[in-house]
Amino acid sequence: MLVETQRTVVQTQQQPLVQKPQPPLVDDKADRPLPDFPPSGQLVGRAYVIDGDTIAIKRIKIRVSGIDAPELDRPWGKKSKWTMVDICKGQTVTAKLNGERSHDRLVGTCYLPDGTDIGAEMVRRGAALDWDLFSGGKYRHLEPDDARKRLLGFGARSH
Repeated sequence: MLVETQRTVVQTQQQPLVQKPQPPLVDDKADRPLPDFPPSGQLVGRAYVIDGDTIAIKRIKIRVSGIDAPELDRPWGKKSKWTMVDICKGQTVTAKLNGERSHDRLVGTCYLPDGTDIGAEMVRRGAALDWDLFSGGKYRHLEPDDARKRLLGFGARSH
């Protein structure tokens, strides 16, 4: 019986190991082609809302400059997205691009036809926070009293 057990162990050890394929260690967004920067430095059109700090105009993704909103899979993320939808719904949006890129997106300050700064409005409504690293703090005074406490830790970066 002991010999049988040893033989089984030896046979198992001699079998070739089959390794499962490992997922690539590459950010899938890094492989996507970056959009061309428009010569005018701006994009104008209807906005398709992706999340609380990203829209698309003419299929080009734009990261709204100076704000940070929770990701969709985090608490407050969907509320943030629907706040952005409410702001942009039925409007023509102008994105004044600053020449920067964030992952697969161009970065810019976005405005409604009446001149409303969409980033400022998102912060004012408590759906995003001022991201002072990129805004220089220009939206911080618009944050409702509870916004930072509510959104920090739920997908918005600590500032």
